[in-house]
Amino acid sequence: MYDLLVRGGTVLDGTGSARRRADVAVTAGRIAEVGLLDGARAAEEIDATGRYVMPGFIDTHVHGDAAVFDPDVQHAALRQGVTTFVLGQDGVSYAPASAATLRYVSRYFAPVNGVHPGLDDGPVSVAELLAGYDRRTPLNTVYLLPHGTIRHSVMGTARRVPEAGELAAMRAHVERGLAEGAAGLSTGLEYVPGAYADAAEIAALCEPVGAAGLPYVTHMRGYESEAVTAMAEVLEIARAGRVAPHVSHYHGPKDQLVALVDNARAEGIDLTFDNYPYLRGSSTLTLVTLPGWLPIADLDGTLEALADPAVRRRLEREWFAHRPEVWPRITLSHVPSDEYRWAEGMALPDAAAQAGKAPGEFCCDLLVATRLEAGCVFGQPPTNSEESVRALLKHPAQTTGSDAIYQGGHPHPRGWGAFARLLGRHVRDLGDWTWEQAAVHLSGRAADRFRLAGRGRVEPGYAADLVVLDPATVTDRSTYESPRVPAEGVEHVIVNGVAVLRDGALAAAHEPPGRALTPA
Repeated sequence: MYDLLVRGGTVLDGTGSARRRADVAVTAGRIAEVGLLDGARAAEEIDATGRYVMPGFIDTHVHGDAAVFDPDVQHAALRQGVTTFVLGQDGVSYAPASAATLRYVSRYFAPVNGVHPGLDDGPVSVAELLAGYDRRTPLNTVYLLPHGTIRHSVMGTARRVPEAGELAAMRAHVERGLAEGAAGLSTGLEYVPGAYADAAEIAALCEPVGAAGLPYVTHMRGYESEAVTAMAEVLEIARAGRVAPHVSHYHGPKDQLVALVDNARAEGIDLTFDNYPYLRGSSTLTLVTLPGWLPIADLDGTLEALADPAVRRRLEREWFAHRPEVWPRITLSHVPSDEYRWAEGMALPDAAAQAGKAPGEFCCDLLVATRLEAGCVFGQPPTNSEESVRALLKHPAQTTGSDAIYQGGHPHPRGWGAFARLLGRHVRDLGDWTWEQAAVHLSGRAADRFRLAGRGRVEPGYAADLVVLDPATVTDRSTYESPRVPAEGVEHVIVNGVAVLRDGALAAAHEPPGRALTPA
């Protein structure tokens, strides 16, 4: 007598092996048997006839650090088959943080991560943060140590090389965080204060990460036209720190980007990356529109500068006037201001025209009104083409990260559709992957990358994170115009042996089964 039996489905096990008709029996949160179990019985059964049974998908880059507690976000993820979030991305999150740093990162990255509902005034350790996720949501969570947060806790917003004692203090934070269950180190080298670090600093912090067999995950110092230089720094860090690198939301010209990965791997560097199937990105409006000569890391100082007429004249003369092609590519996704909330979902030039202002002036007013907490969706340069997305998807080093940002009334649709879009469009319609390959790219390889032992496969002894989907109907329904629309075609999702999605709806559980996963 099993706890749960998924009966009659076609299993794609996450190893790349051929699909097969099999039942999947679950006991005590783990897969007990996979095979033709005609006489088996269970306390709960799911009929998977005509459906595919796959390992739960692992979102290797998602900004759900606070949003994972939101039932709407949980539903959005589960309706795509996602059972695990990898958090702590882009070098900015909540731990390990002093009280001052917790306030800083919560404010600075509010347009991306939102506000964590369960943290007090700090300080907060990695162990405390992980404990707050464990059995508190239907999704599993994995956490990366955020370099920018660590740097701020030691150096504040200082724009310089760390002194020996400061570097030692940062390294101690990394070592302690790894001991408490972190699955790697992340950087955001276009965000502050991580942008102020050089390769030597990061490599020194990567040494204990590499020694633990865990990856260095990086939002590089540039993409598109800057990818060659940025990747050179990534590889410099990998060599010096003896660490396996993983590049976040990798995008740009396909021939160049594929060659960079192939050359690194030919050298013996265990490089992987994640990408998502869209040609627009999303971030803070500050990152997309303001120059580096403003005191970006000093949030109040930036607000004061933007309110200064002399600074505004300089911005218009030296910055805004030279970037007219940027404005039409920006759509306002998150505008936490009663005065300007009407602009959510509008292209920035259209919103500026409605306000009777030039785009630069309107952008400054909006940033001041939102205290720099505005977010946007933006079109990437034409070198990031559909052909580039597809070429990167096919690469054997690829994993999938939605890069989902859930803040605002008009966010990027990737949080509601990335994984379903891959299955419906790129597997079923375009054939970029076989279904067997999809199980590897969406689950198996990610489990290996972050040392999630016993995850990412449909095999006896593995954790029962399972997805039951209809291969004929699975697809995304979210669009740039209507982003918060759940996907369809994923019917049932099981996390650690508990059915958390039944017939497309969140299922009530006595205790949320999601675990804070640590490397093993």
